[in-house]
Amino acid sequence: MTQGGKPNSAGEASLPREGAQEQPEDRDIAALARGGRTNIFGFLLRLAARLPFLFIAGRVYGAEALGRFAYAVLVVEFVAQIATLGLKRGLAGALAQTGRPHAHVVTEAMIVTLTASLVGVGILVAFPQAMFPNSGINGLDRLLALVVIAVACSDVALAACAYRFDVGATVRARSIIEPWAISIGAFIFAFYSKRDGLILSYAVSMIAALVASLIPLVRHYGLPRGWTPDFGRLWRLARRNLPLAAADGVEWGSRRIDMAILGLFVSPAVIGIYYVAQQVASLPQKLKTSFDPILGPVITRNLAENNLGAIARQVSQVGFWIIAAQAGIALALGIPGEAVMGLVGPNFVGGTGALAFLLLAEVIAATAVVSESALVYIARHRNLMISLVMIGLQAAASFVLILLARRMELPVMWVAAAPALALCLALAVGAFVKARLLARLLDAPVNAWRWPLLSAAGVACIVGAAFVALPPHFEWVELVVGVWAILGAYGFVIWRWGFGPEDRTLFRKQKAA
Repeated sequence: MTQGGKPNSAGEASLPREGAQEQPEDRDIAALARGGRTNIFGFLLRLAARLPFLFIAGRVYGAEALGRFAYAVLVVEFVAQIATLGLKRGLAGALAQTGRPHAHVVTEAMIVTLTASLVGVGILVAFPQAMFPNSGINGLDRLLALVVIAVACSDVALAACAYRFDVGATVRARSIIEPWAISIGAFIFAFYSKRDGLILSYAVSMIAALVASLIPLVRHYGLPRGWTPDFGRLWRLARRNLPLAAADGVEWGSRRIDMAILGLFVSPAVIGIYYVAQQVASLPQKLKTSFDPILGPVITRNLAENNLGAIARQVSQVGFWIIAAQAGIALALGIPGEAVMGLVGPNFVGGTGALAFLLLAEVIAATAVVSESALVYIARHRNLMISLVMIGLQAAASFVLILLARRMELPVMWVAAAPALALCLALAVGAFVKARLLARLLDAPVNAWRWPLLSAAGVACIVGAAFVALPPHFEWVELVVGVWAILGAYGFVIWRWGFGPEDRTLFRKQKAA
């Protein structure tokens, strides 16, 4: 990558070929692999940083304060998601399809996002009960709404960096600065207020992530010299991405509506336990969401060249990488789930069932997410309709399963697991329908599943069962040794029998041609 931000003629992550000039599709796979390596490294960093926050939040603040914090963050991040107006993924298409200076396009995207964010902030400041429905409003609670600006603008800035294949910016902002800032902040603010400490630490972490996002953005694109505001062009940019914004909102909402519905039936303390399970399960989610801006430029270029078969192969390739990584992570965190949840506090062990379903949901969702990465460019309205049906199915299944569990007088944490199961069912339907639609539109097979995944999962379960069978006072062994043993066994099988030559580019360091 050159300093000016344009890709080098060979690309930074190219695949060398002996005696031949490398093909564009090879460079695409290599660039995707390079982003995948960075994502896996970022996941490990995020895991190391997120667990201290959950430990401090559970042990120091307690489940009830954590539940209040969780609901407020749920609303703030939903508004921020809408405020991006789909530009987290739509920006790649805007940059790929324009002859104007990219710095001007990025500036317009940031202005559109900032404007939408200010509208969202105004609504939340006027109606703070949306963030704190089950508790009183303190003087500073309204100001939490300002965090919407930091979250939304940071997301768009990182999408612009990823268009230049700088996934490291996302790793630094989201996997290092943000989680460590919230962990350190939660510890420090505990001495100030057990009621507001978590919210204050969240605000600090989001502001720090915004600063960490803007610095590489300016480095890649520079200042928008010669740019003048054109409100008609800003409106067209926002309007063109509205279907994508709706799809993003639905996809994001599918991961949060479970907690929103659960909040209608259970206490804030149960919400706090479910939030911890959701946070642990959402760690591997970053592996696939950060592929979106990397896939975007690759897909748009192949669409311009009418190379539909290449898109199908790339979507299948990335889908397999994500499923393989997330399945291993889900097994490593889910098999010793009681020990993982017990780290946060003894009262949180009851959320193990919800954790298992949420981890399974992340694996199931991988096919839908990578299929959607292409559908948003070639069938965005049909993709939106499928997403709307999916979230409606999830909401209906959540209510049915919760009411059924209550009618059967099951324990409250079994009730809490019902929305997670509904999420699994809805995502499975969405993944199947979106993959079939994409395969039909591309006239090429789209399939991220491979049978060695099943063998690797079976071996990992056998290894994990051995550690779970240890006496209770050896629970620490499950975490210190068992997690890595499960990952190691799974990784060995999938590497030996599941990965082909193209898959192994994910772990191979390429040199520029």
